[in-house]
Amino acid sequence: MNAPVTAKEYDRVAKRSTRVGVVIKTIVLAILFAGAVSFMVPFWVMLVMSFKSPGEIVVSSAWSWPKAFTWDNFNQVLTSPNVNFLLFFRNSLFVTTCVTVGVTGSSAVVAYAFARLKFAGRDRLFLILLSTMMLPGVVTMIPSYVMFAKLHWVNTFLPLTVPAFFGGGAFNIFLLRQFYMGIPRELDEAALLDGATHWHIFSRVILPLSGPALATVGVFCVIGTWRDFMGPLLYLNDPDLQTLELGLQTFRALNDERWNLLMAGSVLVSIPLILIFFVGQRFFVKGIQMTGGK
Repeated sequence: MNAPVTAKEYDRVAKRSTRVGVVIKTIVLAILFAGAVSFMVPFWVMLVMSFKSPGEIVVSSAWSWPKAFTWDNFNQVLTSPNVNFLLFFRNSLFVTTCVTVGVTGSSAVVAYAFARLKFAGRDRLFLILLSTMMLPGVVTMIPSYVMFAKLHWVNTFLPLTVPAFFGGGAFNIFLLRQFYMGIPRELDEAALLDGATHWHIFSRVILPLSGPALATVGVFCVIGTWRDFMGPLLYLNDPDLQTLELGLQTFRALNDERWNLLMAGSVLVSIPLILIFFVGQRFFVKGIQMTGGK
């Protein structure tokens, strides 16, 4: 028979486990801190350069905080006679709002069908849907442009907004489907016994419980649409229809060596994304944690 473990040996093992846990936690935190710093370095350089004068950029390090703090760079960007950033901001806001509403709504409906309804070929269709995630966007770029050109949608916002209302994208559908599958089916059965239709179950039972997952999809969609460059570049030829990403590239072409103005314009483009992320961070993290969990 094994000898019983004494209290002294138990304390020694417990202290050793505690020390090992502290060391592992310290290493993990150090790695996370190093990763966070490496991701923040480009933003820091962009921020400090946006507050420097052209002369100070030449004589100072790109890392150093400006000695002569100035807001004039932002004023020059916003009042530039060649690039109307306020108009570009409205265009980006319109496109991003339409796409976010369309993607969130349509992907929620499609995900409900895959998660809650039973119909022939459901699993095969879902596998086909997932397989589209492996298809590079460049493959569909030319066919999509030809189709929208035949519809006379080029040089309008329609190619950038209308497709968002038809499906919402495979990744978003997959994310919401996994979340829906974690919601107890007893809620559906109770609603059906009360005479509810699938639309009532979807709108009054599933959606109110899916706030974190919908917020996650919304954050992904806002970031992707706001930073989209290729789509507006293909379909928008009118300067008055340009989005912020196109406007920033135009501004860069006109001010190739004026890094203080380019960094100020980049900061202005990034501010809405930073605000959206911090506002929706709690829902975003919760949605990622709960997706796929029972």
